[in-house]
Amino acid sequence: MLTRIRHLITLMTLLGAALPLCGSTKVSLLTCHEGADIYQLEGHTALRIRDDRTGDHVVNWGLFDFDAPNFVYRFVKGETDYMAGAAPTPYFLEMYRREGRTVVEQELALTPQQSQRLMALIENNLRPENRVYRYNYVLDNCATRPLALIEQAIGDTLTFRDGGALDNSLTSTFRNAMRSYHTNYPWYQFGIDLALGSGIDRPITYREASFAPVSLQAMLREAYLPDDSPLVISTDTLVQGSPDVILPPTPWYLTPLFWGILVALCSLAVSMCQIRRRAPSTMSRIFDTILFSVNGIAGLILTFLIFVSVHEATSPNWLYLWLNPLCFIAAVAVWSKRLEKLLVCYQILNFALLIVLSVILIAGVQSANAAFYPLIAADAMRALSYLITCHREKASR
Repeated sequence: MLTRIRHLITLMTLLGAALPLCGSTKVSLLTCHEGADIYQLEGHTALRIRDDRTGDHVVNWGLFDFDAPNFVYRFVKGETDYMAGAAPTPYFLEMYRREGRTVVEQELALTPQQSQRLMALIENNLRPENRVYRYNYVLDNCATRPLALIEQAIGDTLTFRDGGALDNSLTSTFRNAMRSYHTNYPWYQFGIDLALGSGIDRPITYREASFAPVSLQAMLREAYLPDDSPLVISTDTLVQGSPDVILPPTPWYLTPLFWGILVALCSLAVSMCQIRRRAPSTMSRIFDTILFSVNGIAGLILTFLIFVSVHEATSPNWLYLWLNPLCFIAAVAVWSKRLEKLLVCYQILNFALLIVLSVILIAGVQSANAAFYPLIAADAMRALSYLITCHREKASR
């Protein structure tokens, strides 16, 4: 697979560099609908260029190379370098036909002069020194780039008339739009809600909803040129995808919310036993070690994303009040009598921070995944049970 991707990148780059500016040109926007993999859930956008002399090619801005040095680390850090490239249209369509994904073509009503300007912009974008760009999931991606080039070619911005092309959930915030596309992938959305902070919870404009290719396709149906004529003159389905390409909904007993509630119920049972016994048990210590170790590991990930990563949306992340490296104190201190005071101090701070976080989430400063609430409650119950136990122990002395 990696060899195929590498060869595809080389082919598309060489073809792109060879696109000259000549002949009668037709330009279409291609929307490749969602696929089964998580990075395919919002679809993909490309431009189809049909020229009398150069042939029929597709240009897109969604290429990346897994074999690039330190790819995974640099991707997580936010140094997401994507590339532009071109390929023959039949080759491009065949890839999506094999994946069972629908491809829709929208032919654009560009004048010959505008088409040639767009060709010039694309040729410049495909040059080796220009083809790599710093990808941004919501602000600069495979959908926003073609849209920006189209507007550069016409010398003005398009007018989008919101006539109900998109659901309200797709135009409220970036996070809500993502949740709409990730409905059948709750664990993927759980990870996004964990890693990305309050930056993706701001209200977005109708235009900003175009970050998702399938939304851009719907928006173009109501897009108008400066002379008030429609941008799209025809729409055609080039590849009819399979209805089963998307995974079925996740069973309720495998969702993050179910497991979050289960953890909360276990925490409640352990806490009640501890308060009744007036002292921690081996079972409660094991439970706390597991719970707070997992929280601490999540805290280390958030530490990297907030303070090291250059992803714009990872900071600020108010979940850091709950998930941070200090959680390891509770995971370790429960086993040592000498660390009891440190554990109590931590749990006082922890409980206070959980209250602050709950207020922040309820106030809507940052939107939380539904599974976070029972997990936060589980943490709070363990903190409160230690504080009650220690208070009773001091009172009995």
